[in-house]
Amino acid sequence: MVAEAKAKAPKAKPRTWRGAALAPELPIARVLVNKGVLHLDQTWDYAVPESLAEDAQPGVRVRVRFGAGEGRVREGRREGGGLIDGYLIERVAETDYEGPLAALAQVVSPERVLSPQIEQLARAVARRYGGSLADVLQLAIPPRHGQAESRPSPDPLPAPDAPAPGGWDRYPAGPGFLRELASGASPRAVWTALPGPGWPEELARAMAATLASGRGALAVLPDGRAAARVDEALTALVGKGLHSLLTAESGPQKRYSQWLAVHRGSVRAVIGTRAAMFAPVHRLGLVAIWDDGDASHSDTNVPHPHVREVLQLRSLTEGCGFLLGSTSCTVEAAQLVESGWARPLVADRETVRAVAPRIRTVGDELLARDGAARAARLPSLAWETVREGLKTGPVLVQVPRRGYVPRLACERCRTPARCRTCAGPLEAPDERELHCGWCGLQETAWHCEECGSFRLRAQVVGARRTAEELGRAFPAVPVRTSGRDHVLERVPDAPALVVSTPGAEPVAEGAGYAAALLLDGWAMVGFPDLRAGEEALRRWIAASCLVRGDGQVVVVAEPTLRPVQALVRWDPVGHALRELAERAELRFPPVSRMASVIGRGAAVEDFLAAADLPADAEILGPVPLPGRRGEPSPGERALVRVPPGSGAALATALKSAQAARLARGVAASDAVWVRIDPLDIG
Repeated sequence: MVAEAKAKAPKAKPRTWRGAALAPELPIARVLVNKGVLHLDQTWDYAVPESLAEDAQPGVRVRVRFGAGEGRVREGRREGGGLIDGYLIERVAETDYEGPLAALAQVVSPERVLSPQIEQLARAVARRYGGSLADVLQLAIPPRHGQAESRPSPDPLPAPDAPAPGGWDRYPAGPGFLRELASGASPRAVWTALPGPGWPEELARAMAATLASGRGALAVLPDGRAAARVDEALTALVGKGLHSLLTAESGPQKRYSQWLAVHRGSVRAVIGTRAAMFAPVHRLGLVAIWDDGDASHSDTNVPHPHVREVLQLRSLTEGCGFLLGSTSCTVEAAQLVESGWARPLVADRETVRAVAPRIRTVGDELLARDGAARAARLPSLAWETVREGLKTGPVLVQVPRRGYVPRLACERCRTPARCRTCAGPLEAPDERELHCGWCGLQETAWHCEECGSFRLRAQVVGARRTAEELGRAFPAVPVRTSGRDHVLERVPDAPALVVSTPGAEPVAEGAGYAAALLLDGWAMVGFPDLRAGEEALRRWIAASCLVRGDGQVVVVAEPTLRPVQALVRWDPVGHALRELAERAELRFPPVSRMASVIGRGAAVEDFLAAADLPADAEILGPVPLPGRRGEPSPGERALVRVPPGSGAALATALKSAQAARLARGVAASDAVWVRIDPLDIG
């Protein structure tokens, strides 16, 4: 009988399934195609051949023919169109489409990778950011690897015992927070971590407490170095096999194998970078994010979801605990506490003063009186700090820019050196050549238009130039550099100078750095962006946290500036609260919701005019955007602002307007780019 049935099966299966019988039950499959185009953001009905009925279950990957015309119908089946991947969303008995349907071309794999939880989360993220469900699923589900999928995942291990509070004893509410997690509760907290090397172990203890309750845990870190530190700490607490490390450094096969182990329930905890925010952890009990102010937490792919917002959605939809941790404090974190959505986890002032290094400042007045500073850019206090620190261990030097001399100014009046062609900043990537940082033209005859001087000075000196200066000043001491091209993970506990750009600072083994210099602080505070002060303080605190409690940090910046004062007092929460109050007065995010629309001036205006914006929406701009390095200007940018409660309506309106434009077809010159909650708003 089996051989007879096989003989009667149609032969043109993968192409059209022409003449093949349909599934006797639920013969219609609703498929989401991986187009990622807003005007195609819906499910499409396909016929399910009887031979695919068993494997064609909700959540599997499928291939379908998409784009066939009405006239290409044979034997009741629509044919033609290109093969495209997709996900089978559901099986139904009837279709509301009146014409003939194409059939599923192939079930790629019977593995049901799109679970109802992932679909629900992806739809919520797409709604919040005005994107398509297909685009979000591209971020949530890694590419398939057949060899990894064919291998079984290991059996899950039993829950570990609840850990001791450990470092959480330093926070008055810390032990209670861990007890709640271990008992099965779902607390929400914003954690301002103490300086020092203890935060990875403390985060690991929160995850271990959640695992002890029989639930899963998820922690998202800004980079692979931080994720590796938490992975090491959690392994020391609960051993191997209970959690997976999901980072971009893993190859396709390893990453998909680890993801499948989580999806199948074999692994109950995940530590990872940005993409791990969608990890399908079973019985999720805690979601945690570390250093939410780091720009790497915002996805570079549309619709640009932010880890913090996605984890908040997971906390609400899956009823799990939430932990936002950082040595600093963003305005968004302060708002979560002020609104009562989360509670604070902070240490008392006596504990902070006992473990934080001493902060000293060098402002313009002291620099003007300091002969050493005029000659070598480093004030005498910095030289003394380096000299003393090198007696007991490594010294960290944070430089805001990489390269040699990225920014220049007139030596006499300090007017920034600008290109005569496009007014871009003049740079010196090496010791001799001078060119524009925007248009790239070489400048051979510069003079200051304000005072007539022909002499230049370094406005912001790069990391490589700083390393050279320090190497000449301390010839017997090794000089190490860490930056975008080569990031060091650790340095030994021995005298050395470590010159690093912000965010690339390596961890010093042992007790930490003996001292740190934070150079050109005014360049970070003076950056033309709403978050400049918050970002400068976050970078400074991150570097200062690597210094021993009895060490010293010198910041070269004006002492009266608010971020500098917050650093001296070690009060990131107070700084965030003051920033939040100002944002509320100015009606800027996070008090309001905002979207950016970028494109050619006329295209932006037409787009906003056609969009059915909420009645309380306010349009700021459009204003021109500068081009860089010889490229033409990307056009103009308009900001659309709405008060709290209208964010969803704004996202829906912008998505609908963009979908309508794409459906009509627009020239490339008239394209517009929409982003909800842009990172930089100027």
